[in-house]
Amino acid sequence: MTLPDLHALRAFDAAHHIHPFSDNKALAEKGTRLLTRGEGVYVWDQDGNKLLDAFAGLWCVNIGYGRPELGEAAKAQMDRLAYYNSFFGCTTEPTVKLAAKLAELAPGDINHAFFTNSGSEANDTVLRMVRHFWAVQGKPEKDVFIGRHNGYHGSTVAGASLGGMGAMHKQGGLPIPGVHHIRAPYWFGEGEDLSPEAFGLQRARELESKILELGANRVAAFIAEPIQGAAGVFIPPATYWPEINRICKQYDVLLVADEVICGFGRTGEWFGSQYLGIDADIMPVAKGLTSGYIPLGAVLFNDRVANVLREQGGELAHGFTYSGHPVCTAVALENLRILEEEHIVERCRIETGPYLAERWMALSEHPLVGEARIAGMVGAIELVPDKPSRRFFDDRGRVGGVCRDIALRHGLILRATWDAMLLSPPLVISKSEIDELIDKAWRALDDTQRALGR
Repeated sequence: MTLPDLHALRAFDAAHHIHPFSDNKALAEKGTRLLTRGEGVYVWDQDGNKLLDAFAGLWCVNIGYGRPELGEAAKAQMDRLAYYNSFFGCTTEPTVKLAAKLAELAPGDINHAFFTNSGSEANDTVLRMVRHFWAVQGKPEKDVFIGRHNGYHGSTVAGASLGGMGAMHKQGGLPIPGVHHIRAPYWFGEGEDLSPEAFGLQRARELESKILELGANRVAAFIAEPIQGAAGVFIPPATYWPEINRICKQYDVLLVADEVICGFGRTGEWFGSQYLGIDADIMPVAKGLTSGYIPLGAVLFNDRVANVLREQGGELAHGFTYSGHPVCTAVALENLRILEEEHIVERCRIETGPYLAERWMALSEHPLVGEARIAGMVGAIELVPDKPSRRFFDDRGRVGGVCRDIALRHGLILRATWDAMLLSPPLVISKSEIDELIDKAWRALDDTQRALGR
């Protein structure tokens, strides 16, 4: 890209483009980084820098960049039928086939799909459909949702309310009424002197306490990510999810496992619910469904919920112009074909995932790292000033930002949440590319330590 072109694009960006989750004033002054192409686990920017994308775009490019098959699938469907809606008793072939394929892949009796354009829209749909599910059974008062502090379920009004991100709640008068939150199973930051096992039970039982406080006759659903991603990759202790399963069943509270990040192989299983043994009634999905190549989300329902919605719900007054868009569903089918036929999920579980875990966990030996944690191909390292105490830096978030920027100069894309460095590479990453990732991460940690004068 020539310098005049770059200057013009940055000027247009500053003048006309409002970026999500950004300080747009500061960004306009600094200038954006333009990504120009991608192949495998790498992307290139406007200056020709080759960057190992250890975050898979935004948790989503599971099959890696540059797969022509997905573009070919999109073109073939566009040539045949570029669009038709799913309203008025209509549908299209790839939409029906994708619903059937998701029923085949999903665990248990989760056999039904409602299509959206994103994970945020999927969670808006969850809120409406769960409340409708109880109302048509004569329980309209059973409309309260319980989520988790620092949970992330999208940035729409309903999604941001269901999530527990304080900074999001400050903008727009959130959360909406009828949404409550309990604490997260974040052992490293909040476990204090408890063992992980005892802490997992303690945090799970906060759900039971909240249900009893609000009244079981009022609580409609508990929504949570199998692994709490955006907050810092909180991998729950092994005791957590079995107790959550028990509590939801005992009090007849629907369990919503938000699989937007964990779905489609991220943990080495097709869904995080399988990895952690979650008995979900409802699963919102997106991201890895198309490997991010085209926008698509869905809500997957079990037989119990879907049968009530079908048989007692009457006309469903909910939907989107692009629900089940045929081009998007055709791309999703091709993405799932590649994941299956190339055994990408199995390889992640059996070969590359364990290798990445071994190399990533070794980063805990670095003086700046208080904990390394990983599940399949999603993980984090916590940067701390004092390893034994597990305390945070006083100016929490600054060191993570420093490390992220240094890693980028080494050609490695990691995400920083506070002072945790988050990992979520494309599932197609090879062992040699894992070695490169770890080498660059280690050098970034060394340079961060030097920058701190430690």
